[in-house]
Amino acid sequence: MTNSLSWSAAWRIARRDLNARFKGLRLLLACLFLGTGALAAIGTLTGAIEGELAERGQEILGGDVQVALWQRSPTAEEQAAFARYGEVSGGTRMQVMARTGDAAGPVELKAVDAKWPMFGALVLADGTAAGAPKAGEAWIAQGALDRLGIALGDEFTVGTVTLRAAGIIDSEPDRLGEGFQLGPTVIVAEDVPQTAGLIAPGAMYRSKYRIAFSGSQDPEEVRDALKEEFPSAGFEIRTRDRASPGADRFVSRMGEFLTLVGLAALVIAGIGIGGGVASYLEARRSSIATLKVLGATSTDIARIYALQIGAAALVGSVAGLLVGLLVTPLLSMALEGLLPVESGFTFSPGALLLAAAYGLLVALVFAATPLVRARHFPAMALMRARVAPLARDKAALAWVGGGLLVIVALVLVTSRQPVLAAGFMGGAAAMLGLLALLGWAIRKAATKAPRPASPLLRNALANLHRPGASTGALVTALGFGLSAFVLLAAIQSAIDGNIERRVPQEAPDYFVLDIPRDRVTEFEQLIHEDQPEAAIRTVPALRGSILAYGPQDAMIRVSELEEIPDGAWALRGERGLTYADEVPAGNSIVQGEWWGPFYEGEALVSVDEEFADAIGLKIGDRITIGVLGVERSARVANFRQIDWESMGFNYVLVFSPNALRDAPHNLAATIDLPDGAATGPLLRKMVGAFPSSSVIEIGEVLVQARTILSQVGLATLAAASVAVLAGLAVLLGAIAAARAARTYDTVVLRVLGASRKQVLAMQLAEYGLLAAILALVALGIGTGLGWLVITQLFEFDWLPDWGAIFGVLGAGLAVVMLFALGGSLPLLRAKPAQALREL
Repeated sequence: MTNSLSWSAAWRIARRDLNARFKGLRLLLACLFLGTGALAAIGTLTGAIEGELAERGQEILGGDVQVALWQRSPTAEEQAAFARYGEVSGGTRMQVMARTGDAAGPVELKAVDAKWPMFGALVLADGTAAGAPKAGEAWIAQGALDRLGIALGDEFTVGTVTLRAAGIIDSEPDRLGEGFQLGPTVIVAEDVPQTAGLIAPGAMYRSKYRIAFSGSQDPEEVRDALKEEFPSAGFEIRTRDRASPGADRFVSRMGEFLTLVGLAALVIAGIGIGGGVASYLEARRSSIATLKVLGATSTDIARIYALQIGAAALVGSVAGLLVGLLVTPLLSMALEGLLPVESGFTFSPGALLLAAAYGLLVALVFAATPLVRARHFPAMALMRARVAPLARDKAALAWVGGGLLVIVALVLVTSRQPVLAAGFMGGAAAMLGLLALLGWAIRKAATKAPRPASPLLRNALANLHRPGASTGALVTALGFGLSAFVLLAAIQSAIDGNIERRVPQEAPDYFVLDIPRDRVTEFEQLIHEDQPEAAIRTVPALRGSILAYGPQDAMIRVSELEEIPDGAWALRGERGLTYADEVPAGNSIVQGEWWGPFYEGEALVSVDEEFADAIGLKIGDRITIGVLGVERSARVANFRQIDWESMGFNYVLVFSPNALRDAPHNLAATIDLPDGAATGPLLRKMVGAFPSSSVIEIGEVLVQARTILSQVGLATLAAASVAVLAGLAVLLGAIAAARAARTYDTVVLRVLGASRKQVLAMQLAEYGLLAAILALVALGIGTGLGWLVITQLFEFDWLPDWGAIFGVLGAGLAVVMLFALGGSLPLLRAKPAQALREL
């Protein structure tokens, strides 16, 4: 052959040589299947949820723009401003107690007007669409019926009004936009809160007014105009483009994390692909040599085996895409009701194409080196490859470098957080470089290390640096595999630690809201008559927003900030406010001085030290807040350290009494009951005597919090498990790539008189030595990556369980040794005569 084969002729040869079951290329298939499947499922699901959030923005929000206010309704002037932009629907949201003769429970009361819902439809359990209920009736969630022990058509009481359960809520159009709630929903007519005596000066309620545009206004421009027209009104304004910021932020963060995990799994598995392709080509060494003897050119060799590897890569990628598509409906079913995603089949061409592109590019990058190396050598060099290993081919660098550049560009272009993605890619490159450097260092150290007296250990040490040694590949494989084990343990244990820390085991039995100030003595007497040993703590409870902060002559207006500083979450919307004579329980002064009891001087405020640090606040600066539409200013007197682990009252801002005492407000209370105390009778007494107050049982709240954090932990565990599987694939690839050389070594040792037991011990000693060194490296890499995920991506505290991490690392080492044993046993069955004839 003097001319190169055509692609069609090369494919005929490749197809004949390619085993129908892809024998020799199954590791490549498995690696691509794993990586592309994970990326396809993650991308499809994330895209579907984000699409729903974008397309159903009006329905989720209930309008084009929503204006929310705490503890007051909009003034006539404010309502007129709303009406300029279109149709307006208003209502009230508040936490109240619903009760019957024998039962009581907290519910989320949602009072709506006749125009609700302006977008979407409320669907009842019988399939009918409904709007606002009639007077004396309520649409009620099934959970409220179960809690109160009533059925459809029965009556229950809210405040001083008796209502009939006229329908069971099946689907609420703006449920996701309402946010987190502490009880099942009860929808009533607009006037019910006022009629029931639930609306009074100081009561904790929220007014929500939705605007449906009459024209083609820009929601962002409308929001800015309302903020500018009413800068001190305390408006919390959301637009249809960000109808549910919490869900949008959660989906974005989790999607970004899962995508990076899937990409990490694919990159890690790519190293396994390289090992698998090298092993496959080594097994085809005689075939390549024969083709070269018959006149095949280097280009022919490249085409034939590139087509084989490409076919296997395509099959593995397509299989992964199909499985990713099939898994997505199952994930959608798990999230149905929590996020706006349909439970049926979801097809996202962009996500599938991106996953396939990543898979094929990774296959190209990691298969290029062994493929290009095999094409440039004459037949005799290939025939003698086992005793004279092939040198590296620099031509592969162009393919590898080009493929890596395309992957990096694709990641950065498609990422929602390019900085995070760039950091990930940089970290992956640094990790590869570190492991390559470590492999080189181990080989150099092995050449200079003293020779052990034991022949087995001496041979194990020599195997680390002899010509053709696979030390570099094994270091990379073991490093990634063990790091994946440590990463998994670090993330899971840190999330468990956050559950234990953020969701305390001990907490008050009840939170009570909206206790009238003039009835606090009566409230305490009622509790102590039923439970004499109960501990009660009451605090003033108000709502307000921070409008400005900083030095008096250079205060910063929050409305003028382009971006909220990191850690300054208290600047977003309205927050709880209180005042006190003494330092709150669980707080300690870290800078400045407390004002003391009976203080009547200049209005002062105590600030959480973390929040103060986030916004650059100093002692003596001023803070201006808006309470019920009125601006109030106070000087910063001190900074406090807050014990957020307690389930008591913790406020970012605590004012001196003279700063807020004259504002309309009620009290809130926590109640600690003795162990084993019956709670049912006391709950009914409190609800009966204080119908306008809301009683929240903390046990149910803790269950919800633990469930949410556990779900996050489960999702993270599943995602990190993909990386662990990829790490194991890398180890399999390294063992497979070294199989031919190991067979030759084993045969030579057997001919020289070594027993099978000695050969096996030598192999295990080599792997054990590498694993022991890399365990320390994996500990640093895995915990470092875990810290980044927990603190920077999820914004949790770094609370790992080191005992669990070391335990999992030990289990990883055991798995490595089992893999080494499994890879060594077939070598012992090699027949010396047959193996020597094949050299």
